[in-house]
Amino acid sequence: MNNTKKTSIISKDGVSYLIPFILITSCFALWGFANDITNPMVKAFSKIFRMSVTDGALVQVAFYGGYFAMAFPAAMFIRKFSYKAGVLLGLGMYAFGAFLFFPAMLSGSYYPFLIAYFILTCGLSFLETSSNPYILSMGTEETATRRLNLAQSFNPMGSLLGMYVAMNFIQNRLNPMDTMERSQLSAADFEAVRDSDLSVLIAPYLIIGIVILVMLILIRMVKMPKNADQSHDINFFPTLKRIFSISYYREGVIAQFFYVGAQIMCWTFVIQYGTRLFMSQGMGEKAAEVLSQQYNIVAMIIFCASRFICTFILRYLSPGLLLKVLAIAACGFTIGVIFIQDIGGMYCLVGVSACMSLMFPTIYGIALQGLGDDAKFGAAGLIMAILGGSVLPPLQASIIDMQTLFGMPAVNVSFVLPFICFVVIIIYGHRSYVRERRR
Repeated sequence: MNNTKKTSIISKDGVSYLIPFILITSCFALWGFANDITNPMVKAFSKIFRMSVTDGALVQVAFYGGYFAMAFPAAMFIRKFSYKAGVLLGLGMYAFGAFLFFPAMLSGSYYPFLIAYFILTCGLSFLETSSNPYILSMGTEETATRRLNLAQSFNPMGSLLGMYVAMNFIQNRLNPMDTMERSQLSAADFEAVRDSDLSVLIAPYLIIGIVILVMLILIRMVKMPKNADQSHDINFFPTLKRIFSISYYREGVIAQFFYVGAQIMCWTFVIQYGTRLFMSQGMGEKAAEVLSQQYNIVAMIIFCASRFICTFILRYLSPGLLLKVLAIAACGFTIGVIFIQDIGGMYCLVGVSACMSLMFPTIYGIALQGLGDDAKFGAAGLIMAILGGSVLPPLQASIIDMQTLFGMPAVNVSFVLPFICFVVIIIYGHRSYVRERRR
């Protein structure tokens, strides 16, 4: 009975989409890797280039800015050509951006890395704009949200690998000098340490670039389903006007903006949160950073497990209701992150990940319901909403740089921003649930 159920969500009109589903789902893991090897780089670049947290957060501005810049061009491209073409172009830009880390290292400057991140994520924007609606189309509309949740369940597996690589092959191998010691180096010594650290940092990106090229060739060679639609007319502005007139889509874009902002803030600044906490207990800076990343990995394991559990629960609860409940729980945990200044605060920050697991694909699925062929542009709007990951983390970083605020560690207070984001998601979940009950 269970096998029949699993098959039914990746087939339509008697046609099975198993192989295409597996290949496109693999892409979810690949962009998960890129996302979560990058989050710890805010702290790493801050140390390597002796910058503030705010300057280090420009990594996230460049990274998620690429998603924003390319979302609608990607939608027009796949409308003109196909989902498969969008996936292939996305993989190509992903690999190109990863390989640009080598000339960026040779420059010894921070800003070429930002350009490499931007180009890499322009590729991710094509990849996500193509892959998400592609998965939605590989079966019936009734099972679309469950199918996307299943595919998205493999995203945190790539994220886990990214975190593991960041911790063991970057953070653990950087020069052990802490921020204070680096600030006292002469110009020549600083450049020697910087160049050594950059050579460590780029290696995983060059390797993933090769893996992406292999994946590109594989998908190019395998026969994939064609777009169901026959029209290749773009009709950009009429389509935008049509989809943004739909309230649940418009609200979904707003909710996705705040969700991605919350996710990136919680996963990026866990390093700063844990480093302050563990250094206050007498631990060295590098050891505190590595231990913080270990907690981040635990959070991702919980996130991954929760994604599978929530996908199962969606068989019995409506997406809007489950989204609302988990957002309320996330608010509760975030309050703990803000006000608990011992290890309990870190446990709460880990707990937030269990609540976030369902949010992205569920908001995505709710927002695209009934859009039909307009889902291509609808998907682009939701990918543009990933801009939240570019806009909100620098705001949190600027709070963290204050060191102390209202008599509390500023890093604790800074988590008021994710709290506000989860309040927005509660509202969207509630409104979605009300609409579901009216049907």
